[in-house]
Amino acid sequence: MHVEIVGFMNHNVAGRAIKEARKLLVYGTCLARERPELVAEYARGRAALAVCLEETHVNMFVAKLAGVLARVPLDELVVLTVDGSLHCVQLHMGVEEALKVVGASVRVKHLVVEGGSVVPISPKAVKMARYLSKIERLLGTRGASSGH
Repeated sequence: MHVEIVGFMNHNVAGRAIKEARKLLVYGTCLARERPELVAEYARGRAALAVCLEETHVNMFVAKLAGVLARVPLDELVVLTVDGSLHCVQLHMGVEEALKVVGASVRVKHLVVEGGSVVPISPKAVKMARYLSKIERLLGTRGASSGH
């Protein structure tokens, strides 16, 4: 299966695809190559745009997404990435940041691919991932050294 990759950073913030669908899928570019069937499944009925935060700084992504949110009344925003990628986790955090900056109220689905399965992630978990001290308290490991 092949999925055409349309880049989010090269797309107009109020482009026709986004305005007509009013549902947006932002996905990690690598998924189009690694799991094209999942991208195709989640792209149905949505404007599907790819982002790679190995190539684009997260601040650029947040600013661009804020531009979309300010101009198009989205009904839904879905974020689909691989799990465990230090770059892809920033897509999830970036979406939450853009929503906060613009003050938009949009239904958001955070999804990660782990072992071939799609796992829903709560916005609370995305926010928590930004705060290592809170995670440390939850784990109860109190800064145990990793040997580095």
